[in-house]
Amino acid sequence: MSPGRYVISTIADMLSGGLLASHELYLDLGDCRIRLCSNSPELVAQLDGYFGSFVAGPGPVDVTITALEAASPSVPLDLQVKEPDPGKDKVKEEYTDLPGGRLVRKVLTGMVFLFGQDVNLAVGPCGENPNQIVNFINNRYIEHKMNRGCLLGHSAAVAHLKDGRMRGLALAGFSGAGKSTLAMHVMSRGALFVSNDRLLVRENSTALSMFGVAKLPRINPGTALNNPHLAGVVPHEERERFLELEGDDLWDLEHKYDVFLDKCFGDGRFVLSAPMHGLVVLNWQRGAGESSIRFVKAAERPDLLPAFMKAAGLFYLPPDGSDTWSDPGLEPYTALLSRCDLVEITGGVDFDRAADFCIEYLLHR
Repeated sequence: MSPGRYVISTIADMLSGGLLASHELYLDLGDCRIRLCSNSPELVAQLDGYFGSFVAGPGPVDVTITALEAASPSVPLDLQVKEPDPGKDKVKEEYTDLPGGRLVRKVLTGMVFLFGQDVNLAVGPCGENPNQIVNFINNRYIEHKMNRGCLLGHSAAVAHLKDGRMRGLALAGFSGAGKSTLAMHVMSRGALFVSNDRLLVRENSTALSMFGVAKLPRINPGTALNNPHLAGVVPHEERERFLELEGDDLWDLEHKYDVFLDKCFGDGRFVLSAPMHGLVVLNWQRGAGESSIRFVKAAERPDLLPAFMKAAGLFYLPPDGSDTWSDPGLEPYTALLSRCDLVEITGGVDFDRAADFCIEYLLHR
């Protein structure tokens, strides 16, 4: 056993405290199959309902994850604070790097995550924080894809299948631009949903392929109230309260709802892979007049690419365990996005016009 594997397995045993994970859930995420093991049947049932059509039967897997319901474990290690992202001031995580792995503790919930050397362990009040288990599962999937040549994008994505031919479109934007809202409007026009906030992209011999993350879109009340397909997302009593708000007060609310896509749009509308023919960057502002849509070149508009570029973050480990790994810079993203159409939407916010363009692009371009 390597020193790294010994350290990780020893800490995993300490955190597990002898708890047995006898309940299982299998997920089929395309070319990545995941098995979740837990001591909590309630957690497994929650995740079964959340992942829906991606739940699969037993079989060979690429990644095994253990989630143990327990009190927040003490961690007898020196932890380093993860500095908040730009524009944020709340410390959410602290961590330490280990030989061949990493331990992360969520400050607000006390959840502890250990990963590396084929160990993927979550311990703490999982049932109170199922969203953190969903994110941990999806982070293991993202790592799996990145370590097989994908670049990570901060993007939603949609696709359309017509006459056996699928076309796909990524939707990115600077902070608060409304990529999730636009994705829902394009779905209302018949598109398939691929991803909400993270997108994996890689080159193939002829074009680009994109891979979504099995996470439900999360929308604000303004998005729900302005799309008939989302009418059931907001509870009636909250809906009446939100309808009394106007303009920016409604759109700026920090209140999010999960959208169970099959209930809102019908079965079979969530797919995890599609060819990527284009990227739309929302570079608009509310109250800035009429929107304008134009095709541009990635190499000529490097200012747009940071809207799509995404750092891997604390839950990613490179395949060789190297501590010198760094996120890809502008050059690889420019090369990648030069292989698809790049569309900039400027001026004022107009979701209907943008959605009409997107569905027309998917169907006819």
